[in-house]
Amino acid sequence: MKNIAIIGASGYTGAQLTALVHAESELSIQGLYVSENSLDKGRALADLYPVYSHIELTLSPLTEEAKAKIVAEADAVVLATEHSVSLHLAAWFYSQGLAVFDLSGAYRFSDVTQYPKWYGFEHEYPEVLAKAVYGLAEWNAKEVAATKMIAVPGCYPTASLTALKPLKNLLTSAYPVINAVSGVTGAGRKAQLHTSFCEVSLTPYGVLGHRHQPEIATQLGQEVIFTPHLGNFKRGILATITVQLKPGTTTADVAAAYSVYDQAPLVTVKQNQFPKVDDVVLTPNCHLGWKFDESSGYLVVASAIDNLMKGAASQALQCIKIHFNL
Repeated sequence: MKNIAIIGASGYTGAQLTALVHAESELSIQGLYVSENSLDKGRALADLYPVYSHIELTLSPLTEEAKAKIVAEADAVVLATEHSVSLHLAAWFYSQGLAVFDLSGAYRFSDVTQYPKWYGFEHEYPEVLAKAVYGLAEWNAKEVAATKMIAVPGCYPTASLTALKPLKNLLTSAYPVINAVSGVTGAGRKAQLHTSFCEVSLTPYGVLGHRHQPEIATQLGQEVIFTPHLGNFKRGILATITVQLKPGTTTADVAAAYSVYDQAPLVTVKQNQFPKVDDVVLTPNCHLGWKFDESSGYLVVASAIDNLMKGAASQALQCIKIHFNL
């Protein structure tokens, strides 16, 4: 039995992960934590999310005493916290010998020069960053098993990279064009006017400047054009990607490339049949659909995930189970 502490458990992702861990027979929850200043401290998780009324756990403030208790009792800590908060917490818990699964962007880039540009802070822990592994579960399982510092990927990168990485050897130098739409839970639980459900109308944002663009490009090893959109639905991501493949590439070559997922139970690939968000909402799955035009060399692939599940909580659970060989 492995004990898991969840910090940031009051947010959508933290609460979702709590439910997933609670359902696992080989895992237990050491405790649920929020910041000392949080208005949710002392409240039952079920008060915030009645759907989790079967989980009788309370949100505790992350005091110094609580941190010491986590170190004494937990095997791993999950951070569903702001990037700048995770930066320090991840390094501290890692130094205490715990496995750390960080859902923020604080450890996703190995290059320290990326952080001031995309996250607004200098990375203060290069020695910990050097040990961090990008937790794209279907691709980096061996590395996830071998390290105690796992950076769980962003939701848009998970959808995009799952679609693109099998094609890496078939791509030309032309930038893949990614148009992706996320439900409003991707913006988090904090109230903001522009993400209020009644204010949301399908629109692009972060055009040519979203921090997930360099994350995708770094992990793919090739620049991309990434345009995210906010949709007026609660959860899910649909990424529709257009790529140019090398001259002479055949439909059979594309099918062979995607056969990498034949033994991946959470990834479904279909030719000439495209997924929709409802296919994956509330599941840990990724559905891919693709079509290739041999005459032009262009391929369109669509990738659907639940942003709170495969894009966050359930991928964190995958990484936990891989790391502990469950």
